[in-house]
Amino acid sequence: MSDEKNLPVKSEDEHGTAVEVAEPIPDPGLEPHEPRITDIDPKAADRVERQVSGMFGLATLLVIGSCVAYFAIPRDSIIEFGPLSGNANNMVIGLCIGLALFLIGAGAIQWAKKLMVDEEISEERHAAHSSPQQIAEITEAFQQGTAESGFTRRKMIRNSLIGALGVLGLPAIILLRDLGPLPGRALYNTIWAKGIRVVNDVTDRPIKPSDLVVGQLVNAAPANLAPLQEESAVEYQNAKAKAAVIVVRIKPSEIRTKPGRENWGVDGILCYSKICTHVGCPISLYEQTTHHVLCPCHQSTFDLSDSAKVVFGPAARPLPQLPLAVDSEGYLVAQSGFHEPVGPSFFERG
Repeated sequence: MSDEKNLPVKSEDEHGTAVEVAEPIPDPGLEPHEPRITDIDPKAADRVERQVSGMFGLATLLVIGSCVAYFAIPRDSIIEFGPLSGNANNMVIGLCIGLALFLIGAGAIQWAKKLMVDEEISEERHAAHSSPQQIAEITEAFQQGTAESGFTRRKMIRNSLIGALGVLGLPAIILLRDLGPLPGRALYNTIWAKGIRVVNDVTDRPIKPSDLVVGQLVNAAPANLAPLQEESAVEYQNAKAKAAVIVVRIKPSEIRTKPGRENWGVDGILCYSKICTHVGCPISLYEQTTHHVLCPCHQSTFDLSDSAKVVFGPAARPLPQLPLAVDSEGYLVAQSGFHEPVGPSFFERG
């Protein structure tokens, strides 16, 4: 049994850090309230009111502009930014609605910082359950806050805010028009077909088996994709979104082939859809040693040496495989189109 006699004796030469308990710091309280310029200058307050109302008013115009753009801008019009391009209709609608939301938020912040009461208030923490008296106090405080915010008094801000929030739902209603017509068989098919050459997605050159070494992965596309760009930019983008593929070369001895797919490859060269079967992200992050390809969006992982089956992540299905062959000139071509829809699930597919 230990007691004070058993404790080690502290040497006078022993060095250490002494812990001293400091006195508690007194509560400094709230800093003195300093009035803002809008509190003492009515002209400044009116100027801020006009600024906030202007933001809300401009937001209203932008929302209406997005509705006009939906009908006025052709669906097949394209805006190009160097190597990048996008649908003009979608871009203008998105910019208008995005700026409108920004202006509503900025106006609300400016209103709160410049015009609403800015006195700091503190209270002691209380139990989670509210008594009837506390509920009455909260109701009274809410009514007082409404009055102090100027929402009922500053009609310009109130009316412009109601207008901006009121029209904000219009784009959602108008966009319901795009729920039809039904896509039919468009989601089942791509532009791949028998005899279509496989071309490099960057150089647009046809690929020969000799162009690929073991362990190499190439992003590719069908040879009939490029001509679509001259006919219709929108059709080109839609076709490319479904027809993009990855071509990989693996040692034949390391490939586990599904029954019925014995002749779908060429000397260890396999071709799979580049579109993830989870939500449709493009994938090409390849790990040579494991033959795994990773989707950067949600980390679904597919084993390309085993029919691109899912080995990790939320994807529900393997990547669709494109049967390959070699034409008379020695270039890789498709034996047929995909035998199943590419990309994520949809209602008709289940």
